[in-house]
Amino acid sequence: MSWGFVSGRRLDRHGLTTPVADVAAAARAMCGTHSQVLSAAELSIGLRLADGTRQDVQNALWSERTLVKTFGPRGTIHLLPAEDLALWCGALGAIPSGNPSPPGIRVTPEQTEELVTALGTILSDGEFTVDEVTDALGVRVGSWAVDPVVPAFQTFWPRWRQITHLAAHRGVLCFGPNKGRNVTYTNPARWLPGFTPAPAAESTSWLLHSYLYAYGPSASPHFARWLAAPPRWAASVFADADLDEVTVEGTAAWVNRGDTEFPSAADGVHLLPHFDAYAVGGQPRELLFPGEAAKRALAGSQAGNHPVLLVDGVVAGVWHQKKSAKNVAITVDPLRTLTAQQRGQLDTQVERVGAILGLKPSLTIDTVTVGPHA
Repeated sequence: MSWGFVSGRRLDRHGLTTPVADVAAAARAMCGTHSQVLSAAELSIGLRLADGTRQDVQNALWSERTLVKTFGPRGTIHLLPAEDLALWCGALGAIPSGNPSPPGIRVTPEQTEELVTALGTILSDGEFTVDEVTDALGVRVGSWAVDPVVPAFQTFWPRWRQITHLAAHRGVLCFGPNKGRNVTYTNPARWLPGFTPAPAAESTSWLLHSYLYAYGPSASPHFARWLAAPPRWAASVFADADLDEVTVEGTAAWVNRGDTEFPSAADGVHLLPHFDAYAVGGQPRELLFPGEAAKRALAGSQAGNHPVLLVDGVVAGVWHQKKSAKNVAITVDPLRTLTAQQRGQLDTQVERVGAILGLKPSLTIDTVTVGPHA
């Protein structure tokens, strides 16, 4: 099948052509919402709703508890549906760990177990900043756990922080609301009574099914890259699954059994923020970021560093936003000439971005000169 039909299916399943019902459904449609930058995650979710705003995402996180902010695929911060958290933890916890930290920094398997158990106990009592968790671990576990030995951002973090994502995948840690400028951690069982990670085999099968529904057709190396998992492990997960093989532009790929309908080719214009899941998880990269788009919108081989303009499902430019108290100035830098219809669709996207942010938008078509993450 052609790439255009693959892109069309992914756009629809990501909620970008047919809006989804609510905030949690939007995060589920993406198979998790990347949230290293929360404002970008709010925009990613808002663009998949008919009329939602960034405040709806905040409400889902801290009032309704239908979303959980935690460490997801690749050990990066994600927003995940609370209803799916047990399956996410079961699957992510089953992925073999990567290379250990250097001697003098690393923790042994026995120490990891001790830290995970202690974190689960400490965080069950409330929402704590990193410094508060460090102090509590020093008392409960010992000084080795809190020695400042992990290089990070021109300083050194305490030793326990290297297993933060593992504790999240084991189901004893997630983010709480900020205390001023400081992030907090808590135990998700405080908000989800009876919560515990689901069995590994069930969870891994569920995650592959969810991934292929959102990003299929795909292959095991792409699944491994999306998770930052060992390629052999990903290949074994594919081998154990009941899948259908298809070809995309002549290359073999797989979908869930029976999920072989591709109703229509990609059409339309979309603005996606930093680290939007459609751009980060979509493979093959050379088809999603064709030609000049790879030079303009990728940082090396990494996607997500630049907000992107999609035209008919593929990256066709970059964009930038500059916010003030009441306004957001949006500059779009297309890599192709937009038709009158596409320009009208772009205007609609700009209006939608403004509505999500609660700001009055303006649009300029011009060269974007800022670098990644700006």
